[in-house]
Amino acid sequence: MGVPAWAWIAVIGGLIVVLAIDLWIVDRGEAREFSMRQAGYWVTFYVALAMVFGVVLWVTLGGGKAGEFFAGYITEYSLSVDNLFIFFIIMSRFAVPRAYQHKVLLVGILLALVMRGIFIALGAAALERFSWLFYVFGAFLIYTAVNLIRQHMKGDEEEFNENVLLRWVRKAFPTTEGYVGSKVTVKIDGKRMVTPMLIVMVAIGSTDLLFALDSIPAIFGLTKDPFIVFTANAFALMGLRQLYFLLGGLLQRLVYISYGLAFILGFIGVKLILEALHASHVSWAPEIPIWVSLSVIGATMVITTVASLVKARIDARQGEQAHPEQV
Repeated sequence: MGVPAWAWIAVIGGLIVVLAIDLWIVDRGEAREFSMRQAGYWVTFYVALAMVFGVVLWVTLGGGKAGEFFAGYITEYSLSVDNLFIFFIIMSRFAVPRAYQHKVLLVGILLALVMRGIFIALGAAALERFSWLFYVFGAFLIYTAVNLIRQHMKGDEEEFNENVLLRWVRKAFPTTEGYVGSKVTVKIDGKRMVTPMLIVMVAIGSTDLLFALDSIPAIFGLTKDPFIVFTANAFALMGLRQLYFLLGGLLQRLVYISYGLAFILGFIGVKLILEALHASHVSWAPEIPIWVSLSVIGATMVITTVASLVKARIDARQGEQAHPEQV
């Protein structure tokens, strides 16, 4: 049974209202830095909001749909944490003043949310008509998992290369040399020009859309319901801006996060292929229940996070022993 249109309208309308309130609270008055305390409150709020939504799904649509949502949400949120590495690099490369970084992230994420919605609609329609795409998605996720590990071992996973859209924007629009407050356009000598603020917003939004090439197939491996796919993506993206400021330097300590994400992507890729074979009546191919997927994803993130923090602490102690403070 599909989700009724009023549910889509209610969820999208609710998300718009929450984001509008978020924008009004943060952007009222003079531009200022986003504090750790603010970030903590907002991350807690958005995570709690996702949990409440999952409970509502449980009550209205049953435990299966709720389990799919939670598995998809955790997967998308986990992949988003890895994406924050690139966001840090983009902010540094474009020298975005810290007081304006939250606005850049918000606009970039809103752009990504709209584009992901289009991507999800197209993907759902394609999968409904061409079931063989599940094999393609599964193989792509396994390839991505292997490539993620290879990049991490080479140490070049934190590079940022400008995409086609960003290069086009740079060439198509005259750009000011420096930032003009938080303005995205400004008129100089009667000529309308864009500021680096617009460029970096495009960089964040388009880069996040490229990340969707991994995350959208991953969540379609957990659920075929477009409503669940969209809401899991929306809730994961909504808290991403605050998570950026909350984690801060902690991201540099999550040294094993890429291995955990690679394992999750590989697991979902294999799950997609097995379920496609199962649907094709291949007797030996099992159908992996959603509670198994949720358990594997949750356990993987906990283990890799704890292992990363333990290694960071050990490295810090070894550094202190190798370079004792001189009195």
